[in-house]
Order: sequence, then C-alpha cells, then structure tokens
Amino acid sequence: MAEGNYTVVTNFFLIAFTEHPEWGLPLFLVFLSFYMAILLGNAGMIILIRKTRRLHTAMYFFLSQLSFVDICYSSVIIPQMLAVLLEHGTALSQARCAAQFFLFTFFASIDCYLLAIMAYDRYVAVCRPLLYVTVMTEKVCLGLVAGAYVAGFSSAFVRTVTAFTLSFCGNNEINFIFCDLPPLLKLACGESYTQEVVIIVFATFVMPACILVILVTYLFIIRAIMQIHSAGGRAKTFSTCASHLTAVALFFGTLIFMYLRDNSGQSSEEDRVVSVLYTVVTPVLNPLIYSLRNKEVKEAVLKALSRSKASRRS
Repeated sequence: MAEGNYTVVTNFFLIAFTEHPEWGLPLFLVFLSFYMAILLGNAGMIILIRKTRRLHTAMYFFLSQLSFVDICYSSVIIPQMLAVLLEHGTALSQARCAAQFFLFTFFASIDCYLLAIMAYDRYVAVCRPLLYVTVMTEKVCLGLVAGAYVAGFSSAFVRTVTAFTLSFCGNNEINFIFCDLPPLLKLACGESYTQEVVIIVFATFVMPACILVILVTYLFIIRAIMQIHSAGGRAKTFSTCASHLTAVALFFGTLIFMYLRDNSGQSSEEDRVVSVLYTVVTPVLNPLIYSLRNKEVKEAVLKALSRSKASRRS
C-alpha cells in the first residue's frame, strides 16, 4: 500500500547488533547468561523473603515486588533479543510490537513507582520509627503496590494507544533491541505532533514524579540522620538506605540518559548500549545490591546456605 512516495509499514524488523554477524553467538551466550542470572537472582530473593520470617516486613515486601517486576520486564525484552542474535534479525507484526512496547512500559513504570514507594518506606522507618508498624500496615503496603500497578497500566495504555495511532512508512527496520519509543518515532511519518506531545508528556511524567518523591523523602531522611548525635548511629541508620539509593541511582541514571537527554546527534549504537544497562544489567545487579549491602538479607542467605549444607550432610 502506498501513500505518496512511501510504503505504509505494517511489520517491523528488529536488526540490533546484526551489523556484526560474528558477534551473534558470543553476544547470545552473554545475554543468555545474564538472563539466567536475572531469573535465579530475583526468584531467589523472592523465595528468601517468603521463607524467612524476620524479612516479613514492609521493606522486604516491596523488595520482593521489585524482584518480580524485574523478572517480568526483562522477560519481555531479553528472549526477543536472543532470537534477533540467533536469526540475525526478527520480523514483528505491528500488534506484536505494540504488545512488547505496552508490557515493557507497564513493568518499567511499576519499577519506578516501587522505588518511590520504597523511599517513602525508608522515610517512615527513619523519621517516624515509633509509628512505623502502625503506618506501614499490610493493608497500606498492598494498597501502595496496587496503586503502582494501576498507575503503570494507565500510563502504558495511553502511551501505547497514542504511539500506534501514528503512521509508519518507508523503512521498517528498527536498529534497537526492542520496540521502544525513540526508534518508533524515527519511523513515523505524516502529521504526528499531537501524538508526540501526548507521548512525551506521559514519558516524562513518571520519572520526574518518582524522582521528586525520592529526593524529598531523602532530604527529610538526611535531616533526621544529621540530628543523631553519635557517628556510629548515623552510619547505622544511613546503611539501611544505602542499598535502595544504589538501586535508584543505577535504574534512574540509565533511564534519564536514554529518555530525558538531548537526542540530537545520538547514535543507534549508543542507544543500544544504554538500553542494555537498564534492561539487562540493572535487574542482575539489584539482588546483589540488596544482598551485599543489607545485613539482614546477608544473614538470611548465610542461614539458608548453612541449612542447605546441613541437609546434604544428613
């Protein structure tokens, strides 16, 4: 079907990393290893939290939800990327591309909201310790997580519907690791100003809103920590927030670099490297960050390992 001098696109072709065919198998093995690490690390964190009674608190409930969402949004991207590497490119229908875009946006948005919720949890724990148990009840925690899912669904739905009402024509090759907004906009043609404004508004609302919540809560946390007289007490209190701050910096840092920077002059290769950081590397590192920088999780892991060794001996 033709419109002017362009062919209307109904299918897309993912070609990320295919310009170097010799890299196909090594990259496939690398990303497969990362994917297995994501599944094992995050599933292990969920099981550890469920099986360890002392980890049945609001903080670790949110952490288990974060691990679950990391598994989900990585599973939306990495298997498709592995297929691209093996087949040197993969064809996608517009419906399949839209489904991938929706699911990734849905789970990535939830990840943003969960990190903001976890910041609020740390604020209550540090600034209102005597009220923590009464404020962060099971009902409140479930409500906050449900709100994150509803907000994530709403944002993903509007962005997906708006993005795929655009007309795509001409080249149908997406030189990226999945159907994401920047490469799709490059293929759009015709009048798209209204759609792009709506997409940009929703794209830029989630991250700044969550980052603002995190910054405000940590300003209160830092002020509360500075009022602690002993250096040991300050260090101990801050250590309870260190793993969360590390996860926030890693996740939002890569997203900001990808979506909120000046897009002029950027290369597809640079985009792909950044996208690998937040879709592959961050979900791998999150379980390590929370296990290595969290005393309670480390103790739970050591106890689980000792029980496993004892059961083998018996």
